[in-house]
Amino acid sequence: MEIRTISYECDGTTLTGYYADRTPGRPKPAILVAHEAFGMNDHIRARTRRLAELGYAAFALDMYGAEGFSLSEAVSRHVELMAAPGLMLARASAALDVLTALPGVDRDRTAAIGFCQGGITALELARGGAPIRCAVGFHPGLMRPAGSLDRPIQAKILMMIGDQDPDVPPEDRVTFAAEMQSKQADWQLHLFGEVGHAYTNPDADRLNRPGYGYSPSADRRSWLMMLALFEEVFEAPAAG
Repeated sequence: MEIRTISYECDGTTLTGYYADRTPGRPKPAILVAHEAFGMNDHIRARTRRLAELGYAAFALDMYGAEGFSLSEAVSRHVELMAAPGLMLARASAALDVLTALPGVDRDRTAAIGFCQGGITALELARGGAPIRCAVGFHPGLMRPAGSLDRPIQAKILMMIGDQDPDVPPEDRVTFAAEMQSKQADWQLHLFGEVGHAYTNPDADRLNRPGYGYSPSADRRSWLMMLALFEEVFEAPAAG
């Protein structure tokens, strides 16, 4: 398997993504992976490799140009990112351009997935009209960043959250549903009962934050739901 880091630029900032491809050079669908507020970490790298093992080209974007943050700094960076008009979409779009230019990537068959903050990122690509076939969010926030666009949504949308997630109150779910309906999007919003925030990350319990915690069952089910959507939008099962 080819695994490497790739540096790229966005508005004068140097960013470093993480790329994995089991069969370099062979045409295949490609997945852009967006990280949590903590930035690039072992959780995101592991998910990127899992996708490559299944036969996809996978590229984990870098939203900050740095990594290794404390909880307080991660929260601060997330707030800044949400408040800067268009910044999230610009950096995600720059990463998508890198991915689709790589050898072996079928640029007509791409998707974006994200975890926590990364789910917002995937949604922003769909809202901005990026050429992705679907956007998938694992325990995503459903609030929109400043400057979020209101273009038609062509990508299929799959957002999966825990019903006990303190970062996604019921009113945010209602607002999200209304937006998707108004745009006549092909969308899904799944709730996992008795599940909180960050349910895919085994390290979530170490945060000792109310409503945060790893859920093996929600992790497994959400991953399978993502793979089922990939088979649908790419019109073929994964090469794995």
